[in-house]
Amino acid sequence: MERKCLECGDPLHGRIDKKFCSDACRNTYHNRLKSSYGNNYIRRINGILMRNRNIMAGLNPQGKKSVHKSRLLKKGFDFTFFTSHYVTRTGTVYYFCYDQGYLPLENDFYMLVSRNTWD
Repeated sequence: MERKCLECGDPLHGRIDKKFCSDACRNTYHNRLKSSYGNNYIRRINGILMRNRNIMAGLNPQGKKSVHKSRLLKKGFDFTFFTSHYVTRTGTVYYFCYDQGYLPLENDFYMLVSRNTWD
């Protein structure tokens, strides 16, 4: 059975696990996959999550710091998106964007934490 390029359909020569005839076909194939509507939604959400993570990391270089909500909002933080949450034994809930997290405190303050400070 003759193997064919996934992008252009030309016959493949060389390695048995080869899927594309050239780098151009490989790039075109993957760029087309990434440009679909669903991926744009995912890319937008990942952008928000990365922005949240970078905001917390920038405000919290030592691994633990208390900041006011207005400071986070001013930098563009979006509280509706997070990657995970962690519930302690006492029921305290930390919200994380990848390795950076926050804990809601009183009077619109938030404790910023980094997971690597817990390891």
